[in-house]
Amino acid sequence: MSDLVEIGYVARAHGTRGDVFVTIHNPNSSTLELATSIFIGDQSFAIETLKLGNGGYRIGLDSIGDRDHAEQLRGKPVSVTRSELGLAPDEVLLVDLIGCQVVLKNGEPWGKVIRVEPGAQDRLVILDDGDGSGGGIERELPLVDAFVLSTDLEQRVITVDPPPDLPESRANVSRNRRGISKRH
Repeated sequence: MSDLVEIGYVARAHGTRGDVFVTIHNPNSSTLELATSIFIGDQSFAIETLKLGNGGYRIGLDSIGDRDHAEQLRGKPVSVTRSELGLAPDEVLLVDLIGCQVVLKNGEPWGKVIRVEPGAQDRLVILDDGDGSGGGIERELPLVDAFVLSTDLEQRVITVDPPPDLPESRANVSRNRRGISKRH
């Protein structure tokens, strides 16, 4: 697990003093309100001012004094350190679940988490590729206590008890999303 967690991107420069407007991947996140510094690309910046705006945050950063410099940051990822996330002991990042092996409550292998689909009800996307040939069955399991019995990030294993009528489909191309969830 990386110490840096991407939370958004620089959407544009804002104003003439070098502020940037940052769009957050999870619009409900208050992570930036807790942070004292951010990384834009691989550069660290102290946050001098922060204001919630229309769909993101207007941020004044140390060492960015003009619009031209701020404009050069457009499109770059914005990250914070894990320590600045303010996670409770029972919370994990959804991105940390990607790559975990999934087993049924009887210990039988059931696949591997290839992505997490955030939303009103986050879903683990689990690929059971059987023989490892790259094809296989893709399942979307709601990330709720009734189905996800335990999560062991040290062992990288998630134990599940899926409903009997869970839909399955042929595997397709994966993509990563980020967010926060309760640890099970």
